[in-house]
Amino acid sequence: MDPMKPLSVYLDASTVGGYYDEAFKVATVQLWKQWQAGHYLFRASILVETELQRAPERVRRLFDETFDPADLLPLTDEADELAARYMEQKVVPAKYEDDARHVAIAVTHAIPYIVSWNFKHLVNVRREVGFNAVNVLHGYPSVRIVSPLEL
Repeated sequence: MDPMKPLSVYLDASTVGGYYDEAFKVATVQLWKQWQAGHYLFRASILVETELQRAPERVRRLFDETFDPADLLPLTDEADELAARYMEQKVVPAKYEDDARHVAIAVTHAIPYIVSWNFKHLVNVRREVGFNAVNVLHGYPSVRIVSPLEL
């Protein structure tokens, strides 16, 4: 890895919302400062944009200021199929299929890190092992799923 090249990281909706959440604000604001300093290349998807439609105005505004709509990653058929594999292996419960989709979008776009405050279904060693077992089985690279605190 080139130390001068920014690291690509996929942000889910909880990370964007964390910017204004008292419990997560300090680490999330610090992550944005590191992004502004050129340490990270933030990536998100149309799925994140859709999830944030229900968020408070200031969270939606932060998303819009951070991400260019033209750069949002799509939910491709390939990502949808990989998410289905995660669900078949019960990596996450059936009603949390969008969490599987977030991982699949990042993996199929070769983004090595997913950043989230979702400790139940994403930032969780057992889930990460499950996602990566499916990835290896289907010829995809491993992914790390971390909180902003770990960056």
